[in-house]
Amino acid sequence: MNKLLLDTHAFIWFVSNDANLPVSTKDKIESAENVFLSIASLWEMAIKLNIGKLPLQGAFEDIEPQLIAAGITILPVTFTDTVQFRYLPLHHRDPFDRILVAQAMNHSLVVISRDLVFDAYPIQRLWS
Repeated sequence: MNKLLLDTHAFIWFVSNDANLPVSTKDKIESAENVFLSIASLWEMAIKLNIGKLPLQGAFEDIEPQLIAAGITILPVTFTDTVQFRYLPLHHRDPFDRILVAQAMNHSLVVISRDLVFDAYPIQRLWS
C-alpha cells in the first residue's frame, strides 16, 4: 500500500489536521512511498468554492505549497484515464469520483476515501 490517491475530502482533512480523518489513515498517508492528489480534485475544489459549497480553512492558492510540504504529487488526467472513465459502469454518477476510480485502476493506486461507493469498483479503498 505504497501508492495512494487521496479523495478530495481526505486531502482537505489531511492538510488541515481535521479529526474526521482517522489517525490510522493519516499515519498510512504519512508513511506511504507515493501520495497523489488528482488534478480533478483540485478542479472539484475550485468549482465548489465558486458556488459556495466548500469551506476551506485557508485560501485555495495555499494548496500548492501544502502539497509540496506534504510531499503529495498532483496526478494529471491522461487520455488513458478518460478511456477508462468512459467504460466504467455507472455505479456512481459523480464525475470527480469516477475519474479517481479510473486513475486508481490505471495507476494501481489505493483510494483514500470514506465514500463507500468506491467499493462498487474493482479498486482498493482505505479508510480506517
